[in-house]
Amino acid sequence: MHILAISQGREIEASKWAAVVKSGIDALMIREKHLNAQSLLDLGRQILDMAPALPLWINGRLDVALALGVGFHGPEDYPEIPPRLCAVSRPLHNIAQIRERQHSDQLLVSPVFAVPGKGEPLGVPGLYGILDNLPPWRRTVLALGGINPENAAILQHNRLDGVALIRSLWDSKNPRNVVDKLRSAWKDDKC
Repeated sequence: MHILAISQGREIEASKWAAVVKSGIDALMIREKHLNAQSLLDLGRQILDMAPALPLWINGRLDVALALGVGFHGPEDYPEIPPRLCAVSRPLHNIAQIRERQHSDQLLVSPVFAVPGKGEPLGVPGLYGILDNLPPWRRTVLALGGINPENAAILQHNRLDGVALIRSLWDSKNPRNVVDKLRSAWKDDKC
């Protein structure tokens, strides 16, 4: 199970960054739209110093991702990125988007469950509908949106590599516990 932590997009204390980075996640996406390029670059360097082997993604700032030598997540309306420029992550909200996302290294299928301001959730049947119709390729495919240790296991599918988390991880007093519970639930309920 692959677990991607996505930052909340609001001021986060250094101790919380450290707790999430050291929680056992498999990758981290910095989504801090309020930061200017220099501040985002500085934060990225701090994370890389803290966990040099942890794959890092920068959301919405290709210039910063390239400067850091890390992956880039292009939000919904972001223009397509030339192949092989860097690792690219993109959202996938419906199967009709797959053609334009075919060169992505990572896809975030969302929202699976209800999330404020994110529109109608796919639900498990909608998620499975997208996963069943993906072309045969080897990209990382993660579910995103309202996922927590209590509901993650029901998402398991042979085309789904894991989950991306925001609130359930960052709002927790013990991010390591959240990651451990997710991994245990995923392992215990294999499809």
